[in-house]
Amino acid sequence: MKVLVLKAKRKLRRKRHIIKSMTFKGDRLRLTVFKSLNHIYAQIIDDKEQKTLVSASTIDKEVKSQITSDMKKSDKSVLVGKLIAKRAKEANISNVAFDRNGYIYHGRVKALADGAREGGLQF
Repeated sequence: MKVLVLKAKRKLRRKRHIIKSMTFKGDRLRLTVFKSLNHIYAQIIDDKEQKTLVSASTIDKEVKSQITSDMKKSDKSVLVGKLIAKRAKEANISNVAFDRNGYIYHGRVKALADGAREGGLQF
């Protein structure tokens, strides 16, 4: 049990550090990532108005139709990144700040970021 508590504390510390280091202070929109065991979610948030402008995940119909049974989780993350970039372009959003939400920039988080960059988002 102590190991899980330590992991949660470390993640919270990383998350606070990420938010502090973001120097945009509300000037730019924030692309935030959440990952569960089976799915990954991405949102573009306007911190001034405290609203989610665009979102995408592996449970969206557009992504589910492209997922095959032999795909890896990181491949699914790339699809979500491309979808969030496509939806952001439709909403006239091009620049965002990437908030990895305390997760290490590796694996699925990196794949989502690469997919969003391929789709045209800049961060």
